[in-house]
Amino acid sequence: MVVDCQCYGTMPDVSPGPLSDWPGWARTSVYVALVVVLALVATLAAGVVVARRPLPQVDGTLRLDGLSAKVEVLRDAKGIPQVYADTPSDLFRAQGFVQAQDRFFEMDFRRHVTAGRISELLGESTVETDMYIRTMGWRRVATREYDLLAPDTKAYLEAYSDGVNAYLNGKSATHLSLEYTALALTGLNYQPEKWTPVDSLAWLKAMAWDLRGNMTDEIARTRLSVNRTPEQVDELYPRYPYDQHAPIVTTSAGDGPGASPRPAPGPAALSALDAVQRGVEAIPDLMGQGGGIGSNSWVVSGEHTVSGKPLLANDPHLSTSIPGIWYQMGLHCRTVDKACPFDVSGFTFAGMPGVVVGHNRDIAWGMTNLDPDVTDLYLEKVTGKTYLYDGRQVPLAERDEVIRIAGQSSRLITVRSTRHGPLLSDVSAELSSVGANAEVGAGAPKRDNGYAVALCWTALAPRPTADAIFMLDAASNWTEFRAAASKFAVPSQNLVYADTAGNIGYQAPGAIPIRKGNRSGDYPAEGWLSKNDWSGRYVPFDQLPNVLNPPAGFIVTANQAVTGPGYRYHLSDSPDHGYRSQRIRTVLESRFKDGSRVDVEDMTRLQLDSRSPMGPVLVPYLMRQLLTSSYYSDGQRLLLDWDFTQSADSAAAAYFNVVWSNVLRLTFHDQLPQSLWPDGDDRWMAVVSNLLRQPNSQWWDDASTEGVVEDRDMILSQAMIDARDDLTRTVALSPERWQWGRLHRLELENQSLGKSGIGIVEAIFNRGPFEVGGGSAAVDATNWDATQGYAVTSAPSMRMVVDLDDLDRSRWINLTGASGHAASGHYRDQTPLWVKGDTLPWTFGRDAVRKAGEDRLVLEP
Repeated sequence: MVVDCQCYGTMPDVSPGPLSDWPGWARTSVYVALVVVLALVATLAAGVVVARRPLPQVDGTLRLDGLSAKVEVLRDAKGIPQVYADTPSDLFRAQGFVQAQDRFFEMDFRRHVTAGRISELLGESTVETDMYIRTMGWRRVATREYDLLAPDTKAYLEAYSDGVNAYLNGKSATHLSLEYTALALTGLNYQPEKWTPVDSLAWLKAMAWDLRGNMTDEIARTRLSVNRTPEQVDELYPRYPYDQHAPIVTTSAGDGPGASPRPAPGPAALSALDAVQRGVEAIPDLMGQGGGIGSNSWVVSGEHTVSGKPLLANDPHLSTSIPGIWYQMGLHCRTVDKACPFDVSGFTFAGMPGVVVGHNRDIAWGMTNLDPDVTDLYLEKVTGKTYLYDGRQVPLAERDEVIRIAGQSSRLITVRSTRHGPLLSDVSAELSSVGANAEVGAGAPKRDNGYAVALCWTALAPRPTADAIFMLDAASNWTEFRAAASKFAVPSQNLVYADTAGNIGYQAPGAIPIRKGNRSGDYPAEGWLSKNDWSGRYVPFDQLPNVLNPPAGFIVTANQAVTGPGYRYHLSDSPDHGYRSQRIRTVLESRFKDGSRVDVEDMTRLQLDSRSPMGPVLVPYLMRQLLTSSYYSDGQRLLLDWDFTQSADSAAAAYFNVVWSNVLRLTFHDQLPQSLWPDGDDRWMAVVSNLLRQPNSQWWDDASTEGVVEDRDMILSQAMIDARDDLTRTVALSPERWQWGRLHRLELENQSLGKSGIGIVEAIFNRGPFEVGGGSAAVDATNWDATQGYAVTSAPSMRMVVDLDDLDRSRWINLTGASGHAASGHYRDQTPLWVKGDTLPWTFGRDAVRKAGEDRLVLEP
């Protein structure tokens, strides 16, 4: 049937007609709307132009003064640069230029931090941080270190600085990075200074500070000792479980030192220590602090690998930020010889020449924190401009520092020091008089106005650590590797090694002090007694733990104890408790036991192992609890067949971790000051594991309830009930919809402006959230702090696996991306891959690099 459309008539003309025919009010409204739209479009377009203005040229040709010949910079699809040059001078000059292209604001912000000059950029809010860093004198030490360096190292640092400054030349701050534009809107009139070698060296102080060891534990132990018995304090600081978790090496060289007793400090000393702790917490986490900061690294010999050559894996667990801590880069001499010995690729820091972790054409190396005891706090009896030492009044050393503050007048501070180090307690105004009622050991000086606190720290003595970086980059065998390690003074790191000849090894480097009287550094010392001083000697390098080609055919370092208890020197009383290291060992040993061999994919898979170390310990106790209703037992049923893995989509992991957080809260919050509440890291896992075997321990009792003495099972039941309610309120009523990743999220914050409190600024520079798996003390160490929630506080900052049979089969991934520019496509383009557990091909050979290249920049003299 054909329908004649005409029978429906014609459509009426509903067009509005010419604008001139509209009523006046309507025309005005349209004009206003058009103006607003055009203004918004213009603003957005201008914003895009401003945001993209700092993006660097990455292909074509640019002039770089000071070069002796052309330098080629090849970048892959992720913007990762590989630099090719004829001389070391050209190579490091180009490295400085390229890093400044990608990350100059990050470099500039870091040098302001390490110099105690953040307030020049951010104003009054960071003055206390500047005061602490000036008091310690990081940059002053770095300046002295420069004079100790080898001539070649100085030349490399100078060339690098020249390259940075060549990029800065002629550019205003707002053409260098968008952060400068944001700061300019606050009224800041700023132009970056030239880069210097000391700017690079000072970054080593930031590394050392964040990886410094047990200083925070010294304060915590002291506070606990006031109203707790030594046995109760020891319950919260359990010894390393050698019978369960193997150390890195099993060297035995005589009896280890025993800890000397400490007299209980009084209120004055505690006030001083509390103020020091608050100041310490104010310093930015450039690398990371607190529970969960650590790393995994292991190496497997060819007898256990598919290729017959070693495999080396490394993933440092550090604070999360954007841009990320690491910068991926390759540095290649076109002809590798004595005159130009570098053919190296890996991870470095923006602002630092060379490669810090990675491989060259002969060897590979990884790092984890040794966590040595290299800091001591000293209580000092200060009177006027003197302090007491062995019965004599000794003059304090003094110097003045001027802190400039954006938008305000400068501030003058006087830094005072004793023979032990700077008085950190001077920084706090409230400590000008800390009280007159200090209680210390017999024979202590008169109390008067209390005590000051000095910091003794190996990083405050100049050392040529920077030499080690370039020596590592050029090393070709175990002997040269150890020679480089001998220069790696601060921070002390566990170094794992592999080479193309088939060798694997481990070396502990660093300046680790020998204390008088076999004492440990677990508590602040009485500074007026010379018997408490360091001896002035350090553990000799040839007696530091090391091993080459161990019989087991593999080495695991994950911040666990380095040696057995018989090692003659005191290295640390606060290593990681070994959950990660033992899990890695267990997985590898299970593979090797039946003759299986591993490849690169197996190593990357092991880096993603999310098994909870607390799950197998706590779950059997949770399953014994009789809950009051099926509603509350819903979560308990999830644990029946849980395999203890913590994937982002796991309902059981979500429930378990909320229960774990509640157990910590219910057990300890009533008996500990808030600043000492448990974060749930490996130490607290060891604490609770021990307490679970003591159902009537006083720690289970809730001190806030009268007439009731809680025991273990009462606390566990309440933790499960609270967890059910928490998840119902925050996630979903149905346990089927619970997912660990909905609680456990990664937020990447810009270190300088990411917490500005200005929504649009934070939206521009921050990224996330990302839902992730893993957890504290797992191999996939996406750590969280039970006092703050479930958000990720530190994580694998990068992952790498090196194949010594074919370096082009190696894999790597960064947490964020190569670029520090928020408008760049490489600002966070590796993050989605990182979240999924993927890695990138790590090309090294010239042909492979050229094939993977997306951009080619030629730098000409």
